[in-house]
Amino acid sequence: MQKLNFPAYTFRFKNSENKLAVFDEIRKKFVALTPEEWVRQHVVQFLMQHKNYPKSYINVEKSIKINGLTKRYDAVVFQPDGKIFLLVECKAPEVPISQQTFDQIARYNMILEAKYLMVTNGLNHYFCSMDFENEQYQFLRELPDFITQ
Repeated sequence: MQKLNFPAYTFRFKNSENKLAVFDEIRKKFVALTPEEWVRQHVVQFLMQHKNYPKSYINVEKSIKINGLTKRYDAVVFQPDGKIFLLVECKAPEVPISQQTFDQIARYNMILEAKYLMVTNGLNHYFCSMDFENEQYQFLRELPDFITQ
C-alpha cells in the first residue's frame, strides 16, 4: 500500500482468496484493505498513539441518517459524557480534498455535533474546531490531545 503522511505503524494483515485484509483494532476483525481503509487505519493509530485518544472512545464505520438517507461516518471519538469530540472523514490518497469533502463532513456534523473535525486523504490532513453559534469552523494546525474534562 501507499506510504501516507503519518508515522509508521504496525498492522496485521491476512490474505484470503487473493484479497488482502487488515485487522481493525476498533471493530476487532479483519476488513478489506482498500485505499480508504488504509487511511482510516492510520488515522485510528494516530489518534491512539499520538493524541492519546482512548481506544474505547473511538468508533468507526457506523451508519447515520441524514435527510432520510443512510450514510456512514469514517470515525468518531466520543467524550466521557457520550457527546462526540471528533468526527473524521477519510478519503483514498488519490482523492483530492475539496470543498465537496468539507460539505460532506459538515452535513454529517449537523447531526453528530462534534467539537472537532478532521478531513484526510492520508497525504493531506485538515483539522477544524466548530463554532456552532456562528455556524462556521476554524482551521487548526493540529488536533488537541485528548484530555478528559
